[in-house]
Amino acid sequence: MDLNLDAPHSMGTTIIGVTYNGGVVLGADSRTSTGMYVANRASDKITQLTDNVYVCRSGSAADSQVVSDYVRYFLHQHTIQLGQPATVKVSANLIRMLAYNNKNMLQTGLIVGGWDKYEGGKIYGIPLGGTVVEQPFAIGGSGSSYLYGFFDQAWKENMTKEEAEQLVVKAVSLAIARDGASGGVVRTVIINSEGVTRNFYPGDKLQLWHEELEPQNSLLDILNAASPEPMAM
Repeated sequence: MDLNLDAPHSMGTTIIGVTYNGGVVLGADSRTSTGMYVANRASDKITQLTDNVYVCRSGSAADSQVVSDYVRYFLHQHTIQLGQPATVKVSANLIRMLAYNNKNMLQTGLIVGGWDKYEGGKIYGIPLGGTVVEQPFAIGGSGSSYLYGFFDQAWKENMTKEEAEQLVVKAVSLAIARDGASGGVVRTVIINSEGVTRNFYPGDKLQLWHEELEPQNSLLDILNAASPEPMAM
């Protein structure tokens, strides 16, 4: 097989942010891919910026990680200077500024979500190029193209926390079923006035959709199994 290592790599993921009556729910799959190669099957794409603000990362893992690191540092300084936590809007605008000023070099789309005492739960989408858009829900990554119609039908205002999380997990599992660049496990982060809750949904516990195959044992499971008894002579 002729592999062109200099060719651009396709980088896939599914990230989601949803507001509900009292806060926000963020969700993501865990597959980090480099073209056809799965570089990491259990990565964490939901990164903490402050105690009350998180960001979902898509696109280039390196680009999204360095933007998150810079913004986390700036927000820490901002919190020290003001003596209070940064708002979700301030966090989103810092990311927007970095993404826009470096739009020719960065290849990343981000979703910022969090809760603050001034505006409650907020979701901001920051796609390639550095635009910032406040939205009741935001979806991103290669898996998002399979979800726009689903969200138009399934999302509703004033959902409960449980309804919002069920919607996010269902949406990510749907994207995993159709998008080859999304996969692994589903991670969710719930942010509200009471704090932050992280949840984890293993891939073999997700609902199977049309024509999906049952999960099979991995090579690790086979290697860790007990050795067979020696043959009797």
